[in-house]
Amino acid sequence: MSFSITIVLVILIVAIVLFVTETLRVDLVAVLVMLALAITGILSGEEAIAGFSNEAVITIASVLILSGGLMRTGVAHLIGRRVLRFAGHRPSRLVPTLMITVGLLSGIMNDIGITALMLPVVLEISRRISVAPSKLLMPLAFGSLLGGMTTLIGTAPNILISGALADAGLEPFSMFDFTPVGLAALVVGVGYMSFAGRYLLPDRDPRQQTEGTDLEAVYELDKVLASLTLPPDSLLVGRTLADSRLGHALGLNVVAISRNGELRLAPGPDVELRAGDELLTEGRLDHFDALHAWRSLVVESTPDVIERFTATGVDLYEAEIATDSSLVGHTILEADLRRQLGVEVLGLVRAGQAHHTHLRELRIQAGDRLLVALGRSNQKELLAKAFTNVRTLPIAEVDERYELERWLLSIQVPQESLLAGQLLTETHLAEAFGLTVLMIVRDGQALPSDPGSPLTAGDVLLLRGRPEDLEILQALQTLKVSHEARRFADLESELVGMVEASLSPRTTVAGRTVAELDFRERHGLSILAIWRGGKAHTTDLAGMSLELGDAFLLYGDRRQINRFSEDPDFYLLSPEAQKPPRLTKAPISALIMGAVLTCVVSGVLPVYIAAPAGAFLMILSGCLSIEEAYRSIELKAVVLIAGMLSLGLAMEESGAAQLVAENVLGSLAELGPRALIAGLFLITALAAQIMPTAAVAVLMAPIAIDAAHTLGVSPHALLMVLAIGASCAFMSPVGHAVNLLVMGFGGYRFTDYTRVGFPLTLLLLLLVLFFLPVIWPLAGASG
Repeated sequence: MSFSITIVLVILIVAIVLFVTETLRVDLVAVLVMLALAITGILSGEEAIAGFSNEAVITIASVLILSGGLMRTGVAHLIGRRVLRFAGHRPSRLVPTLMITVGLLSGIMNDIGITALMLPVVLEISRRISVAPSKLLMPLAFGSLLGGMTTLIGTAPNILISGALADAGLEPFSMFDFTPVGLAALVVGVGYMSFAGRYLLPDRDPRQQTEGTDLEAVYELDKVLASLTLPPDSLLVGRTLADSRLGHALGLNVVAISRNGELRLAPGPDVELRAGDELLTEGRLDHFDALHAWRSLVVESTPDVIERFTATGVDLYEAEIATDSSLVGHTILEADLRRQLGVEVLGLVRAGQAHHTHLRELRIQAGDRLLVALGRSNQKELLAKAFTNVRTLPIAEVDERYELERWLLSIQVPQESLLAGQLLTETHLAEAFGLTVLMIVRDGQALPSDPGSPLTAGDVLLLRGRPEDLEILQALQTLKVSHEARRFADLESELVGMVEASLSPRTTVAGRTVAELDFRERHGLSILAIWRGGKAHTTDLAGMSLELGDAFLLYGDRRQINRFSEDPDFYLLSPEAQKPPRLTKAPISALIMGAVLTCVVSGVLPVYIAAPAGAFLMILSGCLSIEEAYRSIELKAVVLIAGMLSLGLAMEESGAAQLVAENVLGSLAELGPRALIAGLFLITALAAQIMPTAAVAVLMAPIAIDAAHTLGVSPHALLMVLAIGASCAFMSPVGHAVNLLVMGFGGYRFTDYTRVGFPLTLLLLLLVLFFLPVIWPLAGASG
């Protein structure tokens, strides 16, 4: 085995591991592969990036725009609704009708898009006929996967496999070359799900089929609605809702304000609070109850704070940073002075200006002067080694130079406070109120602020923060709580409402928390609850990440909801809130798609010319705006395919594909043609459960072509086996985005996909063993 083959196989193995473990995004893995091949010299720079100009990549991007045009003009939605209307209320008729409809649409449209489009329709039908969504959503996903097998443009693996034939100098597949085997696969899949598979589906309704579309009951909001009243002397009076920290500190959403008998719905963060305001909040009051139970905290003045700590064996020093100090360039957090020298940094003066907040993130510069606190029992000589011009500062000079009155605070934990016994991290003082505990005085002794140490009654906490932050903490304790007998339906109007949403299949924000997204400030809407794993989550939402398959309930101004509907990262599940389709353009989009198919089938234009031309006409005719066209393109998939095409080329040119073909598929061929077909199908199908199907097609295509040349069999037959296998992502929710899309709404578990998908995969194995060779004989010209 040559050195180049070894390098290529190592890169392949690393890529597979990264795909399976999801350590990096799949598009980043593809870019990493592309760069590795260029840097190691396996491919030239031009060859490494050639995938971006590949005909298959252009075709896939164009087909996504064509699909977007059909969906934006309502063609698919109209067909789906009208066909399903005739299916009646019986699941035995609904399942085959649903799968056939989605399957046929997936032959000319993107499978992810058609699944997302039909998802709210199927959920609505399941509620109307009182059938668990789990009985319908997996057939929906499987139908879209099976339908993609029926045409050249039905799914990315088909386009890529046809492109691999052309790159090898062979006749590529035409538009409907996939139809005989693909249609047979669809028939087998529909028959299996109708007569056997539907009995293997779980009868699981994660939303417990509440009557109608009562989102309040579905998300259990009746349990989390309460009101907080501001007393006349509240320190929150005059502050804005954002400044109150109700959301950040207590995890509560203020959904309305009752003032002087009038109800103001969905107040914005800049609304100013007034005495007597009644804040209607959504969320559990756990954090508020804990805060209220702290009782009154004793606040000391700044001079008292300094005197208290200097009287407990703590000296204050000013230390200057030398030009050659090893600390220069490091942040105070990175320098870890508390552990290295036993000191606490209280302030910093730079160019005559005092800094007392966000100190941990400041990078130390030569000439900086630090105010540090050091216990008298510690070794003071360590300071002299680390700093220059170290001197003790009197209290008056400390206060004048470092402006302690602006940021140094002290509170005492009362005897009856429930703070006693809590760990310092459990108080949430830092993240909720911006208050950092610098030191603790206990029994007259100063102690370092260890996050894992429990507090005791009588402790005095030296805090760094703004006095107004401490005022807010105290003000929140004075709010009066009452549980109102209100329903969220009473908090909706013509201008304010609730909608259900989810992440779109092509989202770029999956895995990021609500806080990281700055959701309310960015979109002007509140997330009231998140549905995941068969249950509604209504507390601590800021720290929850949004994942594919989640549903979440939004509340706010309907104008903001309309703007939100245009965000490509999200998808509104409430039909009434979705952006209305351009129905007047539906005939035009259907005509354009028909013209593209006609040109390809008749041979007038190759698909990589006809598809971009159709995409251009979709935009020119107004079926899609240029912004919508760009949003239709799944950039992550395009980058993935382009990067993996470079790996496919490297496998071919280095001889790695031929090596694998001879040693793996060659060994199977010795057992007979059906063993060869079965082996290729199973390897491909199993890989499709854990890797992107497009990547599987790109990697396996050169191996199958080399095997065909070596064994003297038809490359078209082997690649047709590969095409069916690459689309068999039935046994794992991570195998394809459509499986993840329906997982949460159907309440599915990983094992549900394996239980239902394994028999279907075996049936398709039998199909390629006995039916496919009739259409595509294995014995034939190899090129």
